[in-house]
Amino acid sequence: MHDTFTGHDHAGCITQALARAEDTCQAAGARLTPLRRRVLEILLREHRAMGAYDVLKELVREGHGAQPPVAYRALDFLVEQGLAHRIERLNAFIACSQAGPDGRAGHAPVFLICRACGAVAEAQWQPQKGALGRAARAAGFRIDEVVSEALGLCPACQGAQEAAP
Repeated sequence: MHDTFTGHDHAGCITQALARAEDTCQAAGARLTPLRRRVLEILLREHRAMGAYDVLKELVREGHGAQPPVAYRALDFLVEQGLAHRIERLNAFIACSQAGPDGRAGHAPVFLICRACGAVAEAQWQPQKGALGRAARAAGFRIDEVVSEALGLCPACQGAQEAAP
């Protein structure tokens, strides 16, 4: 589990993620251009999902193009390389906290989304070994990819809710 809901060295987290991104792209023969890197940095800045237009606003503030394809192309690249994920429930993107030097790292992410503050943590699960895997095998189905999203309250928001009168 990623440390999103608990304290961690956020600057170190970003530095490590950017280094992994460089390694991932180099291994895949893909170019992590300055703009793509900047979009990844924007996603890494906070542990919450961001819509493409939120990313675009930041890029425009920094003097990059104001056309939506600028942000969407960079986000699509990051998702294709396994450096970011699209969270369907939020119609938004988040940097991958589990990416390894082989890109997608063969993991099946589950996103824990706080409905109060919007924080998102990425965890790993093994759907092939649980009930979903058993159901798929019984149907003769091979699971290639599963993305799951859970909505709830993070520890901080649970504490705030309990403290409220």
